[in-house]
Amino acid sequence: MMMKQMQTRPGQSGFTLIELLIVVAIIGILAAIAVPSYQSYSAKAKYSEVVNATAPFKTGVEICAQANGNVLTTCDTGGDTNIPAAITSGLGAYVATISVADGVITATGSGADPLNSTYILTPTVGASGVTWAKTGTCTAKGVC
Repeated sequence: MMMKQMQTRPGQSGFTLIELLIVVAIIGILAAIAVPSYQSYSAKAKYSEVVNATAPFKTGVEICAQANGNVLTTCDTGGDTNIPAAITSGLGAYVATISVADGVITATGSGADPLNSTYILTPTVGASGVTWAKTGTCTAKGVC
């Protein structure tokens, strides 16, 4: 019996080492971009719990301003019945504290940095209602 020789057809070769290395390099570059973006997105999603927790306080300050003739000096947690009581211990997984003083809402997140940032809402009463200015360490860290 004769052994048949293995025949290769033209154009039917496998990937070269260079081609495989290029694919690995492209995957590495994409991963280097995607991982930090995912971490940033994840932190923003978690910190949204802090931002959303301020909603009842914003409503309370707006009602207080309307009831007091656009004066915010009495719009405090514990000083006005329209404003919820201050939160001094964890509310949910990522909210540490929320308080209101003279209409200014200060919320602090809990957890590792950047989730432990502060979120400060300062009201301005105008003819069209209350507008809110957002400040705090969360703006510099890009989570709010």
